[in-house]
Amino acid sequence: MTDDLFSAETVVVDLTIVSQKQLFQDMATRIIAAHDLEVAGRDVVAAAMERERLGSTGVGNGVALPHARIDGIDKVMAGFARLVEPMEFDSVDGRPVDLVAFLLAPADAAGAHLRALARVSRQLRREENRARLRSAPDALSVFTILSDDPLDRAAA
Repeated sequence: MTDDLFSAETVVVDLTIVSQKQLFQDMATRIIAAHDLEVAGRDVVAAAMERERLGSTGVGNGVALPHARIDGIDKVMAGFARLVEPMEFDSVDGRPVDLVAFLLAPADAAGAHLRALARVSRQLRREENRARLRSAPDALSVFTILSDDPLDRAAA
């Protein structure tokens, strides 16, 4: 992910949360602070919860890709969380989720939004990447893995 989709400030490991809403609030807060956005966290959470009501973003293998389009931002941006305790996410394979990539896109950027989702999905679909993310010692290591994926660059 060479186009700053993720930033070091939006990656967290060993996050303890109890609900999707709490997860979305944490991710929204991190993204808003890292990018100095003038959007309300509650609006981001509401948009992500509304998207989740349309169908789970739990894509399987312990991975979820919650996302929302929102007014007031000018590019696609993302946060990443590795959870201490896997949580139920109504995933397609029924497995709980411990790796979460949370994407925000401008309300009018459907194409960029879908491209970013496809890139993150491609990266997290690979078992070796999931294993590296799960075993990384700290958030900076996770950020490095997310940012430096030669296979992802080749596919972009």
